[in-house]
Amino acid sequence: MLKKQMEIYISKALRENKVELFKEEKEYAERHHLIKDFTIVEKENISRFTDAYIERCNKENEELISEESAAFLSQPLEYLKINKSEFLYFESSWFELIGVETLSLEVDDVFGTYNALFGLKFQKKMGNVLKAYLNNELQGGIGTYSLMFNQDDGLWDVNFSLNSVEGFKEEMSLGDALSLIYHFLFILVETIEEDML
Repeated sequence: MLKKQMEIYISKALRENKVELFKEEKEYAERHHLIKDFTIVEKENISRFTDAYIERCNKENEELISEESAAFLSQPLEYLKINKSEFLYFESSWFELIGVETLSLEVDDVFGTYNALFGLKFQKKMGNVLKAYLNNELQGGIGTYSLMFNQDDGLWDVNFSLNSVEGFKEEMSLGDALSLIYHFLFILVETIEEDML
């Protein structure tokens, strides 16, 4: 899935005579020999989510509080601790590229951890690989994630503690937190894809 999505993205970019990729995608393209007779420009990570659709929502009733621009991502991650009654909802073409649907970020009311919740487009049979990756990569042990296959949507419903991801710092901005989540999930999707071969 990821390889096919990357091939489509690169081929589209080639038609525009400009292939710009972020670090994760560039390294992936190099590892999988997707770069032929053209040069790739590595983009700065800070610009990855400039096109993101962002909502602030009420946790209790899921009502929209407001839509936000990409400038909102410069807010500190701690914004979520200060506003515990809210969660943030994100959509981005970059998350779509790796098969992630409707990412939400919030603070857990009980444990006070920052949690990422999303749907992941993988078949049910990939559950063992998914669990193995989360067990190996999350640094908090038991209770750092929950995972359930949703038969209705054909998606894995995933919830994990951002605090347990290597590189997490509570002082980071919301944009940096999204980039950390994206990096973590990009490697997850690549790992699952390689296991399918």
